[in-house]
Amino acid sequence: MALHLAEHRFMETERLLLRPVDLIDAASMYDYASDEEVSQFVFPTHQSIQETQQAIAEFFINNSLGKYAIVLKETQQMIGTIDLQNIDEKNRKAEIGYTLSKNYWGQGLVPEAAKQLLWLAFCQLKLNVVSAIHDIDNPNSGRVMEKIGMQPVGIFPNYMIHKGKNVTVAIYCLTIDDYHALK
Repeated sequence: MALHLAEHRFMETERLLLRPVDLIDAASMYDYASDEEVSQFVFPTHQSIQETQQAIAEFFINNSLGKYAIVLKETQQMIGTIDLQNIDEKNRKAEIGYTLSKNYWGQGLVPEAAKQLLWLAFCQLKLNVVSAIHDIDNPNSGRVMEKIGMQPVGIFPNYMIHKGKNVTVAIYCLTIDDYHALK
């Protein structure tokens, strides 16, 4: 599976380039990672560019396969990230996660990037299911999941603690059969 991920480190869609995140992306990432409105449901709000650089080194560079910068083709601006997480080869499953600068919300960019990752997951990696979660207080993320064909499968109370608060999440999934039926 790692070989397939390595072969697809660079992908593109109609409007986007998906490529590995690098330290050169720190300023662009800090622009949205330091914004409480963007980070509130996903990660601690970054307080400095150094914190963003550390996050890039630890999360994106240290284990880069399946993790992508979302880059606008037109401007070459890095505007967010998307990744396949918790890839389980034995059980042929993974999770998808994403973050996008609020300057680009509502333009269909995350669904566009996510559809490319679903193609990778189902057509190249031959996974059986891809899941995603979102804080129930963030229904916009659930709408993204629905736009890419994922179905809600349940609510998980107190799933995690984020910023000192117990978080209830909605869980969505898409099976390989449902993915191919959408085509």
